[in-house]
Amino acid sequence: MSRSAHPAGPRHADVLSDGHYSAPPADLNALDPKVWAQTVGRDEEGVLTVAGIPATRLAEEFGTPAYILDEADFRARARAWRTAFGADADVFYAGKAFLSRAVVRWLHEEGLNLDVCSGGELATALSGGMPAERIAFHGNNKSVQEIERAIEAGVGRIVLDSFQEIVRVAHIAQSLGKRQKVQIRITVGVEAHTHEFIATAHEDQKFGIPLAGGQAAEAVRRALQLDGLELIGIHSHIGSQIFDMSGFEVAAHRVVGLLRDIRDEHGVELPEIDLGGGLGIAYTSDDDPREPHEIAKALTEIVTRECEAARLRTPRISVEPGRAIVGPTAFTLYEVGTVKPLDGLRTYVSVDGGMSDNIRTALYDAEYSVALVSRTSDAEPMLARVVGKHCESGDIVVKDAFLPADLAPGDLLAVPATGAYCRSMASNYNHVLRPPVIAVKDGKAKVIVRRETEDDLLRLDVG
Repeated sequence: MSRSAHPAGPRHADVLSDGHYSAPPADLNALDPKVWAQTVGRDEEGVLTVAGIPATRLAEEFGTPAYILDEADFRARARAWRTAFGADADVFYAGKAFLSRAVVRWLHEEGLNLDVCSGGELATALSGGMPAERIAFHGNNKSVQEIERAIEAGVGRIVLDSFQEIVRVAHIAQSLGKRQKVQIRITVGVEAHTHEFIATAHEDQKFGIPLAGGQAAEAVRRALQLDGLELIGIHSHIGSQIFDMSGFEVAAHRVVGLLRDIRDEHGVELPEIDLGGGLGIAYTSDDDPREPHEIAKALTEIVTRECEAARLRTPRISVEPGRAIVGPTAFTLYEVGTVKPLDGLRTYVSVDGGMSDNIRTALYDAEYSVALVSRTSDAEPMLARVVGKHCESGDIVVKDAFLPADLAPGDLLAVPATGAYCRSMASNYNHVLRPPVIAVKDGKAKVIVRRETEDDLLRLDVG
């Protein structure tokens, strides 16, 4: 049944969803390293540990729900991307996945650049100490104030998303006595094999300037004529949670074709090409993401081959991994509140968070894994649906999973691979307070984003 056909929200309980687990795993206590942070394991008592810290201790000290982020894993993944692409390419961490001042410091220390798409993200980047020249500013509708702040700060590039923005950025730069480096984001007509709402390169959507009909070529012509702009390259982004490289190959072919046309018409070879991000991670054991070195090799070979065919110098490549770095490094820790068996269907397990701390299941039909982490269990597996505490039938955290049949209130569950977008997209629906982000490393835990309080909530309500 479609979402629009049911006034109370989507129906979930009458049938199993497509793609549900057909059989329980061989070991409910196993933790697949593919979906968990690198330092996660179980201690001799069966409690999940991360960076040597038991989940039970984290829950006692910081409360639940909480996002637990493995700093060492984050840094290792950031370094892997930086190393894979080397000195002749640029890696921009996509701040929209998750951003805090601590994360900005880690990125700076590991040699990555940073991609932001709002004034708030820019403020966080600058406050966290990222040099402005290593910041790229995205967005399909940047305000005048955001553009002014970005140019005044000296950001390394602004990605232009429309004809109006070409003129707007040029005018603001000139008024400030600056010449701003820019890229033009184009839509190349390639739709990644992903959810409709996260596929961003087909032409019927809000991002970029279409390649079709000569619109991208016209945008380039205008940008080259404006004194306030220094056009340094073309930007393309084809979607999110992508495992297949074929979409990048088609996109690169079309982008390089545009670069060739620019050279032939204007006598200019643009020095950069940004292929965006969108590389997938493992949310379940069925997912099979590529390693950074494999991605770097594939993208470099694709661009080099296309440029050789077009008789162009190979431009400097930029990529924008966000989820691929931070996604696997964190899990969300919950406490079980109620366990409600429904005969012949499944057992509903309610936790103390929900769609306010992870909207992706409701928004994208995203699939997640889940595990009992406060102990191990030899009980039989039961088909479960992990749901939140909100007044919404679509408040689902994990649609279908197997959990031990002796699960009880007070047990702790953890949902892995929640480092990307969960805290960034968190809300105060039902006036629920947003959870903290706890960074763990070498046996120590620290708050990097504190838990909201009722005082925080009421401070904005001026009566």
